[in-house]
Amino acid sequence: MKLVIAVVQDLDADDVIEVITAENYRVTRVASTGGFFRQGNTTLLCGVQDEQVQHLIDLLRKTCKRRTRMMPIAPHSAEHPMTVGAYVEVTVGGATLFILDVEHFEQI
Repeated sequence: MKLVIAVVQDLDADDVIEVITAENYRVTRVASTGGFFRQGNTTLLCGVQDEQVQHLIDLLRKTCKRRTRMMPIAPHSAEHPMTVGAYVEVTVGGATLFILDVEHFEQI
């Protein structure tokens, strides 16, 4: 058995939960914060049999979207004053997955 921990953007969380529960996976939703912009995320905990891991990964890959956002360039004293207020485009989103072996599982 495996424990899949998926950290997804809040924007994707409802869709992800709908898709994976429709496939009869059980999931626990935990609010979390962090990442590049320190915004709200959702951490999903899903216990699955070893042979189900790839299918779950495929569902997450289809559902979690990568997006671009504009990030201000932090001015440093050595930088030219013209860079103040400048932005750079960065890619965010998708999902970060941790897949762990489960030594023991018991539902009480």
